[in-house]
Amino acid sequence: MKESLGIGKKIAVGLSGGVDSAVTALLLKNQGYEVVGVHLYCWPPKSEIEKDGLSRDVWIKKNDCRADEDRKSALKTALELQIPFKVLDFSEEYKKKVIGYFYREYKAGRTPNPDVMCNSEIKFGMFLEWAMKNGFFNIATGHYAKKNNLKLVIPKDKHKDQTYFLYRLGQKELDKVLFPLGDYLKNEVRKVAEKKGLSVAGRPDSQGICFVGKVDVRDFLKKELKEKKGEVLDVKGRVIGEHDGVWFYTIGQRGGWRLNPENGFGGNIPPLYVVEKDVKENRLVVGEGKDAKRRDFTVGELSWVSGKPDLGKVSLKMRIRHGGELIPVKVDLKLGKLKVKMDDGQRGVAPGQAAVFYDDKECLGGGIIE
Repeated sequence: MKESLGIGKKIAVGLSGGVDSAVTALLLKNQGYEVVGVHLYCWPPKSEIEKDGLSRDVWIKKNDCRADEDRKSALKTALELQIPFKVLDFSEEYKKKVIGYFYREYKAGRTPNPDVMCNSEIKFGMFLEWAMKNGFFNIATGHYAKKNNLKLVIPKDKHKDQTYFLYRLGQKELDKVLFPLGDYLKNEVRKVAEKKGLSVAGRPDSQGICFVGKVDVRDFLKKELKEKKGEVLDVKGRVIGEHDGVWFYTIGQRGGWRLNPENGFGGNIPPLYVVEKDVKENRLVVGEGKDAKRRDFTVGELSWVSGKPDLGKVSLKMRIRHGGELIPVKVDLKLGKLKVKMDDGQRGVAPGQAAVFYDDKECLGGGIIE
């Protein structure tokens, strides 16, 4: 890129407090952009703290929340880079649009992906809208993804590839978004930060639910969904154990329930996985690895990055989880839904999760597994 590329262009960089967004801001500033660091405060909202009846400091400590630490780290990065800094409070909207969706999906027996929804509704929804209304030319984030003529493509660092989480972006969003880390490996990003002397150079990557952090999903769900004992059945219909509520389990999950002493397996119990969930009857069906594999399923709520592709003319591959392998598939589009077939069965094909489709390095889009 030429140094003059960004001259006169005001850009809002989402500063999370981590090394990726910090280097994103640095690279764009070096290219001549007028960079403003914007920290999105999304968790916890005031209403969540009040619901628990705790002071904010106590709530943060009890829930091991990194929100204040992340904000301070983002501010320190802005000071080190000598760029303006602003905090946007989207916490109540995040609770409604992302966490509310998270609870509803689990309650219905599905397994949602909150990071996909966060990107769609918050980062490339509300943040992008705010930036466009406030005189910014673009927004930029520290995602590992690439843009190529308004196409979303796999970045240089295939191990950090985040296109799976971005499949709901369309042309309108891509036109206004920059991903400066698309041509960098993670270790190269850290080296750039170290060379500049940024304090976040060695900061660990964030984990867990977007903005919430690394939490035990079951404990998090228990805030809204109570335990409800139910039966565990094997694939032959025999009651072999007890569980704490179907919403605490996901398709393909191994263990997490209690087997009866007389479970039919004797002392040699094989690894067992969730094969099916019956929300109405609060029952889990479990089986061995071969029972948990599926070769075909339906994908709905389709979203295409560059418009609906000619699926008969592309070498289609699919991911059913972030970082998962790219699986060759055959598809048939009927009534707005994709019928997907794989040559080899896959374990963990969970309703509610995203199935994302690729043609070589291009992320075409995806939808929700039904």
